[in-house]
Amino acid sequence: MAEKSKANGQSGSAATSPPAPEQMIADLAQAKKSNPLMTAGLDFLKELTSIAVGSSTITPDAKDGRFKDKAWSENPIYRRWGQAYLAMTEAVEKMIPDDLSAESKARAQLAASIVTSTLAPTNILIGNPAALAKTWDTKGSNLSKGFKNFLKDLKDNGGMPAQVDDSGFEVGKNLAMTPGKIVLRAPMFELIQYAPSMAQIHEVPVLLIPPQIGRYYFTDLSPGRSYAEYVVAQGLNYFAISWRNPSPAERDWGFEEYFAAAHEALQAVAEISGHPKVNVVGFCAGGILSGILAAWLKARKIDLINTLTLCVTMLNFKSEAALGAFRLPTMLSVAKARSEAKGILAGEDLSKLFTWLRPNDLVWNYWVNNYLMGDSPPAFDILAWNKDSTNMPAKLHKDFLELFESNALIEPGRYAIAGEAIDLSTIDCDAFVVGAITDHLTPWKACYDAVHLLSGETTFALSNGGHIAALVNPPGNPKAWTKLGVAVPGDADIWEPTAEKRIGSWWESWTVWVGKRSGKMVAAPKSLGSAAHLPVGDAPGQYVRENPTG
Repeated sequence: MAEKSKANGQSGSAATSPPAPEQMIADLAQAKKSNPLMTAGLDFLKELTSIAVGSSTITPDAKDGRFKDKAWSENPIYRRWGQAYLAMTEAVEKMIPDDLSAESKARAQLAASIVTSTLAPTNILIGNPAALAKTWDTKGSNLSKGFKNFLKDLKDNGGMPAQVDDSGFEVGKNLAMTPGKIVLRAPMFELIQYAPSMAQIHEVPVLLIPPQIGRYYFTDLSPGRSYAEYVVAQGLNYFAISWRNPSPAERDWGFEEYFAAAHEALQAVAEISGHPKVNVVGFCAGGILSGILAAWLKARKIDLINTLTLCVTMLNFKSEAALGAFRLPTMLSVAKARSEAKGILAGEDLSKLFTWLRPNDLVWNYWVNNYLMGDSPPAFDILAWNKDSTNMPAKLHKDFLELFESNALIEPGRYAIAGEAIDLSTIDCDAFVVGAITDHLTPWKACYDAVHLLSGETTFALSNGGHIAALVNPPGNPKAWTKLGVAVPGDADIWEPTAEKRIGSWWESWTVWVGKRSGKMVAAPKSLGSAAHLPVGDAPGQYVRENPTG
């Protein structure tokens, strides 16, 4: 009995004694695997220890302009501060579980980027050695100028740091200068026909359908940087829609109304040009509208579209695009309720939304430039266009959110408009699809998904640049490049190795592609418009200048 008691006592003692070190390590490893918060926290503490003793190897990305000052590598205090910030950023990113859905992960990543970018040391004077050096050199005049900039932005820019000095830009004077006429003025849009610059032009015309959000003239910026100017110079008979900037009175303009307007413009182009078919080009949200219009025409057996070009356009919204962060049902309901109450989603509000998708580049970069450095923002035509924002009607906002939420376009017949069920697979004309390599709104691989929804031969072009910069991509830029190739079965990663890389803009490849499909060369018209569509004014027209309030 005594032996048994002794044995039991030893057994009890073993049960309450600390586990062996190797068991502790194994348990900790298992806990780290199942708990991303613990993993991130322990790794962060370990890295902070390395930073404190000077053995950390963390260095900022060479492309991260926030840490380009030599102090971040040469000064021991700033080096450790920068390393601690980068370690914190990495820890926050690691806290996001890998098993989240793509949409939940996008929301978490967006929240993390906003938090970590806000906490960057470079956003405050003492944490920005370049700003401190300038303060010393200028005896503080940079801070005085910065405070004036801050007050101006508070008054004129909704409290956001200005991204551009647009004082030197004006539509019709140094923007939207390509000659043309307004050949149709409808309640929702003006149709521009551009004047040919060659004695002969291709017989099949081209119609641009730009996004329903924003001014059309990002396609006609400063001379030498204008898509319209370049297209006309290649002998194409080019037309473009200029959407009207809606006020609360136009709150009921929805997707069906924009669809009808685009259809009206397409018919007008065919009548004016005298050709039964039109090459349709859709940019961004205008590409969604173009795809729906093409499928609708197929359902009605109307053979009006010759080729279809979709630029930075997503037709499948189940992607890892940054916009997936806004798919939360509660957020969608609140957004719809706000625009319904006001009648519009104000352009300024929409601009802020997109700005916070890239907080480092579009918020804190300008915060440092304008307020700490005391410099004026740059004068740049794309940024001037971006500031010239437009409103979105409440109905269109609601329709977009519902389409975005349902993702109905990828299922034949699930989405209907104007009495027809839409099936994108019926679009059998040749197509040209463009994606942008650094696009944060419509990632290029999501744009590539469109090739699987269409039935005709599709060429895919991958361009350098982001969502807008890739579109404003004139030839002559030595840094411009395009990967080009016929779409292949499978995903974008299978297509990319097969594509040909060309130095230059996708504009060049596209104009050759569409030119080969645009019939014979014919004499350019001596006057614009037609008897049924007499010109009512010069390009760029009236609507591009309207700024209704509400």
